[in-house]
Parts: sequence; structure tokens; C-alpha cells
Amino acid sequence: MPSSRDILAQLIAFDTVSRNPNLALIEYIRDYLADLGVDSELFFDDAGRKANLFATLGPRERGGVCLSGHTDVVPVDGQAWTVPPFALTEKDGRLYGRGSADMKGYIACVLAAVPAFLAQPLRLPLHLAFSYDEEVGCLGVRSLLAALEQRAHKPLVCIIGEPTELKPVLGHKGKLAMRCQVHGAACHSAYAPQGVNAIEYAAKLIGRLGEIGARLADPARHDRRFDPPYSTVQTGVISGGRALNIVPAECQFDFEVRALPSDDPQQVADALRDYAETELLPQMRAVQGGTDIRFTPLSAYPALATDPHSQAAELLALLSGSNDFATVAYGTEGGLFDQAGIPTVVCGPGSMDQGHKPDEFVSIEQLDACDAMLLRLREWMKA
Repeated sequence: MPSSRDILAQLIAFDTVSRNPNLALIEYIRDYLADLGVDSELFFDDAGRKANLFATLGPRERGGVCLSGHTDVVPVDGQAWTVPPFALTEKDGRLYGRGSADMKGYIACVLAAVPAFLAQPLRLPLHLAFSYDEEVGCLGVRSLLAALEQRAHKPLVCIIGEPTELKPVLGHKGKLAMRCQVHGAACHSAYAPQGVNAIEYAAKLIGRLGEIGARLADPARHDRRFDPPYSTVQTGVISGGRALNIVPAECQFDFEVRALPSDDPQQVADALRDYAETELLPQMRAVQGGTDIRFTPLSAYPALATDPHSQAAELLALLSGSNDFATVAYGTEGGLFDQAGIPTVVCGPGSMDQGHKPDEFVSIEQLDACDAMLLRLREWMKA
């Protein structure tokens, strides 16, 4: 049977940047599992261009362990790669290619371990869940989870293999991304008071976001398990205006909130909307009726905070050989699994220090260690 390195070479060869379909990769996994006698379910997006895959090994009349990963990767556009991004390159004990760390390396280890799980009776089922569009807001997995929520026997625990250097992770922040569009009123800049400057009102909104962020950073709100230890707010994109001598009628900006599990990021958006409606819009409409401020959600996913004394945490400690639980700064699909009633932990090969960068890699040592971790899971699950 192919090794995890062999399978990783196959997975990297599929250009599954989130803007592209992932069906060729999903069909490869489906066919690989079918050759081993394992059936798969596919959950397609509305356009039929992408799909999640779900498969079960072993008994089906009870809960079990789910191994989950996303199949999409971030773009390579504008990055200075020294190796082909969509072909596996082995050099100095490292395996290079887009997605090698984030997170096709883990998927390759899971697939390589399937024959070993099939070679013995299992007392619990092993579920495989591979999703699409994680990198653009954890979008794809939601249809799969909606189906699992309706089933009599959901997984007892999910292990998401995001790159943690195989260190046990129990938590991460949640995220809310929003777009704000300010519709003002244009006029000649010589008569600026007769117009409604959309950029200036956007600046007031951004300033209010800064004030909210400062309150969230109060030391009394800190949670030292996270880095940084508080919820953050930042504006990442802004555009507006046509010429210096025209009062701008349009301005829009995108902002995000990365919130501790104890904070609700929607409260930030609600506070900004309240400021817009109660203070700014009356000022704008006193000058020109029809002006407006609109907010549009872009993406969101919940935080993850798994109990360190839970069965999921105990299993992860056993498999990883450590109960030194940590958190990560980036988000995962873990909060969505948890919301669906599936306790979730995060542990996978490689480091996010390499993720999203040119010449992304996972070390062969990490891949081998993940293979060994999955064999420990097999021993724990055997009948």
C-alpha cells in the first residue's frame, strides 16, 4: 500500500486553491477508499463544483472517532516559490508543496493508515471527514455537519489535523468578518459642507472600532491561554473616493474580530451598528437624505474551548503523549464540530509557521510521527 509520503505527492498535485473545484481530489480519495472496500458519502456545494467526503470504517451502530481535515489550500499568486508549488519536492528531510503542512500532510497520513484500521476488528467506528472551503471562512463543512446532526450516532470525538507539530491543542479564538459600506453625497470640494464625506464617516466608524478594541484589551479581560491574550479588532481593507476635488460619496472597509471563547464577536458588530444608527446617520441625513451605512457579514466561525478533563482531551493526551494542552492563534473547523455536538481537539503534523507561505513544507520526521500516532489510535480502537 502507498505510504503517507506517496499519498501526499498525489494530494499536492491537485490544485485545490479555494477558488477552484476540489472534485478531482475528492474523487481520488473516494476511489482509493473504494479499492479498500470503504464506501464514501459526498456532500456537494450548490454549484456541484466542490464536495465534502465522509466515510466510516468499522461498526456503524455507535459513536466513534472522526479524523477531519480540509482539502482546500491558499493561493500561491505573487509568492516567490523556489520549488513547484503543486508538485512534491523532497529536500533535506522536508517535503515541499502547497498544502504539505496545511493540511494535506495529515490527510495523507490518515489515508495511509486506513489499511491498518481495516486489518483488525474495531470496537468503535473510525470516521473520515474531508471538507472544502475552510480557508475562506470554514464554509464547506457546514453541510456535512448538518447531516451528521440528524444521525442517531454522531462521533464521540473529532481530531482535526491542522498543523500543531503534533502538540495537543484544545482551543482557538472565534472570528467574525464584516464589510461596512458608507453611502454619502458627492459635491465639489469647494462646497464640502454641502456634501456627506463617506471617507470621513468611515474614519469615524474605524475609530470607534479602535475604541472597542482597546476595551477588549483591558487586562481584566485577559485569558493567558491565548496569544494575544485578549480579543482583537482590526480593519484590513478600505477603499473610497475618486478625486481630491470631489467630496467622496462612497467608502467601504472590511474589519474582523478574533474573539476569545468568552467573548461574542457579534457584540462588536452590534455596537458599531448602534453607533452608526444613533449618532452618525442622523448627522449624515441632516445634510442629505438617502445617505446610508450598511453592514454585510463576510464570514464567521465559532471559537473552540474543549474541557481539558473531557474524554476528547484524555484521548488526545494518550495519542500525543502529552497533556500539556495549548491553544493556537489561527481558526479551525473545530468550533463548528463542537457546536454540532462533537467534542473536538486539534493535532496534526507540521507547523503553521510554514502554512500560507512560499516553499511550504512538512518534515518527514513529522509525517512519520503522525503515522505513529494514528497507529496508537488503531491500538486504542481495536476490539
